[in-house]
Amino acid sequence: MNIPVFGLGTFRLQNEVVIDSVRNALDLGYRVIDTAQIYENEAEIGTAISQSGINREELFITTKIWIANLSKEKLIPSLRESLEKLKTSYVNLTLIHWPSPNDEVSVAEYMAELIKAKELGLTRQIGVSNFTIALMQNAIDAVGAENIATNQIELSPYLQNKQVVEFAQRNNISITSYMTLAYGKALQDEVIKNIATRHNATSAQVILAWAMQSGYAVIPSSTKRENLASNLLAQQLRLSEKDMAEIANLDCSGRLVSPEGLAPDWD
Repeated sequence: MNIPVFGLGTFRLQNEVVIDSVRNALDLGYRVIDTAQIYENEAEIGTAISQSGINREELFITTKIWIANLSKEKLIPSLRESLEKLKTSYVNLTLIHWPSPNDEVSVAEYMAELIKAKELGLTRQIGVSNFTIALMQNAIDAVGAENIATNQIELSPYLQNKQVVEFAQRNNISITSYMTLAYGKALQDEVIKNIATRHNATSAQVILAWAMQSGYAVIPSSTKRENLASNLLAQQLRLSEKDMAEIANLDCSGRLVSPEGLAPDWD
């Protein structure tokens, strides 16, 4: 499994805003784009990609199957629709966006459909998102850990999700961090700001570098070209053991994303 460590997130970006963000990102050298059916921006992203003229093989595109499309009748047709919007014949990674509420559709059913989608060439890799340890175990039982490329989870200095991370790593499932900057809250943290000053870096660069050095992939989003460019530089920042330890101490189980009726019983 090969998940790129740095990409562009597009949550909450729509219409011209997402087209501009993707266009600027591609122009700056981003080659990884993360979207989802529920973001309602796949068509705009497809437009921005096709206008960029960048060879499809250079890009890594992720989308996520929404809960309404998890049944075996709907999953593959919904993915084909996503591909049409994205103007591509395949995505590099397809994730289950959220586990089916109350296990309405079983993990075994939708993971089997994801495998089928992979066999059909609609997606190169498959994975999950917002999965707890128990749900990851169900997915492993269904299709084998070797077929699960990543678990995309909320993970920031304030929510380090260690039990989930350790379980995933034990099973060679990579972790993709979303909400890495904690909705911008972590940018104001004095500990982060002091580390940033020591490295002549921005707070965002420090947090993204911390996540990547911890072994996670990151997908920060921005509507500003200068922030997109600045975030990219996080890949060159090397934090010391002291820096990493200081950030590790910020963990306070500060979860920000837990939608009622959608969130599983978190670990």
